[in-house]
Amino acid sequence: MTNSEPTIQSAHSYPTVLTTESLEGGHEDVVEANVNVVNAMFEELLDTEEISPAALRSYYVDFYLTQALAGGFAQYVFTAPEREEVDPYIREGLEAMGAAAHLDLFNRTVAAFGALSDTDVGSYLDGGSGGAAGGSTEDGEAGRGVSDAVRRVEELDGEFESILATEDIAALNAAWLRGQEDLLVLSDDDLDAHIAGRVARLSDLAERQAAAAEEALLDAPEFEQIIRELCELAGHSLVRITMGDPNYEHNGETTLAWHFTTEQGEFLMLEDDDEAFMLNPRTQEILAAVEFEEAVEFAAAVDFEGSAEFEKARP
Repeated sequence: MTNSEPTIQSAHSYPTVLTTESLEGGHEDVVEANVNVVNAMFEELLDTEEISPAALRSYYVDFYLTQALAGGFAQYVFTAPEREEVDPYIREGLEAMGAAAHLDLFNRTVAAFGALSDTDVGSYLDGGSGGAAGGSTEDGEAGRGVSDAVRRVEELDGEFESILATEDIAALNAAWLRGQEDLLVLSDDDLDAHIAGRVARLSDLAERQAAAAEEALLDAPEFEQIIRELCELAGHSLVRITMGDPNYEHNGETTLAWHFTTEQGEFLMLEDDDEAFMLNPRTQEILAAVEFEEAVEFAAAVDFEGSAEFEKARP
């Protein structure tokens, strides 16, 4: 274990990083610190190949534990981003930590879930015996119509907490992190500098930042994408969207208006039957307009449905 950054680091060797404060705490503090470090690295656009493999194994084991406790293996399936990438980290982490019983359960559950038919997958993820169509909680026949294959996965779910009572994943995870030979212990300030230093060495940082910005735009709600389209047409730069007002009075009618600011001041986005438009609330001048069909094309998303869609997206 070291308390400062190594002077020479190979291109494929990255330390597991924890904070000084976390090591003074309990098991949960240590595991949470690793999660926070990995999240910070992801947010700064480091890839998995540029993060300690041990840190990633710990990170995804904790992710699995959190989801399993919240809603069983179904919850893990729902929330895991890419299981073909995440499952190996969990297997490797559980094995390295010495969580043999949990590793065995994970492998058996993955196999049982993988053997389900498409219909059974839907039944299991919808609640299985606890929420199957045709089931009843009043006549004692809950889960009627659920297949034996679904019941088998549910039985494996039932084993999780009993194993956890004798094989504490959090404690094993924390002890394993503490024992990493390459462990780098940093203060919070030094951690920020460490991550910034790694990011500064990325030769394709600009490309990553551009890709992340594009992805963020595509993931944005439709009203935001349309506001950005209107700003572009009007020659403005969007600063921020401040609020959605469902009671805005325009031309004697109550309508939904989105308030936003650009470098030139405050503006509104309104809609009528055919288009959304950018309005200067001080002069009532329409600065730009986009037809709904064009808005869908710009958003590269699902059909735009006017005010009902805006209402659904409004925070």
